[in-house]
Amino acid sequence: MNYLLPERLDRLAREYVLGTLTGGARRRFERVLSQAPAAGRAVAAWQERFTVLSTSLPPMAPRNAVWQGLEQRLFAPPRKSAGWWRALGGVLAGVLLCTVVLRIQPGLIGLEPQAENLPASYVGLLTDSEGKPAVLASSRRHGRQLTIKLLQPLSVPSGRVAQLWALPRDGSAAFPVGVVTPGGSSTLALSDESEKLFSQVSRLAVSLEESPAKPGDKPTQPFVLSGHCIKLW
Repeated sequence: MNYLLPERLDRLAREYVLGTLTGGARRRFERVLSQAPAAGRAVAAWQERFTVLSTSLPPMAPRNAVWQGLEQRLFAPPRKSAGWWRALGGVLAGVLLCTVVLRIQPGLIGLEPQAENLPASYVGLLTDSEGKPAVLASSRRHGRQLTIKLLQPLSVPSGRVAQLWALPRDGSAAFPVGVVTPGGSSTLALSDESEKLFSQVSRLAVSLEESPAKPGDKPTQPFVLSGHCIKLW
């Protein structure tokens, strides 16, 4: 494989900096990095874009409830405290990665790259059991389609489907969204506008079911992918 073809090199450099290039592919690209100055320049260019992005994002003031929760947990037993910090870190990492991906590469999920400001959208970043980004899902705020982008291969056993679920923030039962196609990008037709479906949803998840879920069905298998669902507006 010729890693130095311009389009391929740019894609690999972007995924390397973003952290979605893993395993053997990452090791092979690191060998290319050590030998080809062009690869180093491509990586440096993407690192610079991330740096510019991080400095341009406006600061977000935490709600009072966040500070109160922090005060309550500062002197909690180590095990409980560590769990809370990991959960908070996961939320922040998910929001940051979603924002970075959308600001730098809106075309990944079907948003117009020529627009100066991104349209109001719901976005979900699902990770696997090791915390690696696996699925990027997005829909316009008042849209009736959900665009799915696989960030790594999705293995679905024969006789199963990758069912996508929405998990309401109030802890009520998950409801089915659609079936994720195990290959490339796809678009799911939604049963209603995104605003009505996802305004009270905090997480998305995927389980491997025997057949596509119908309205009112509940997950029968454990979730293999899950992640936060956030508003971008």
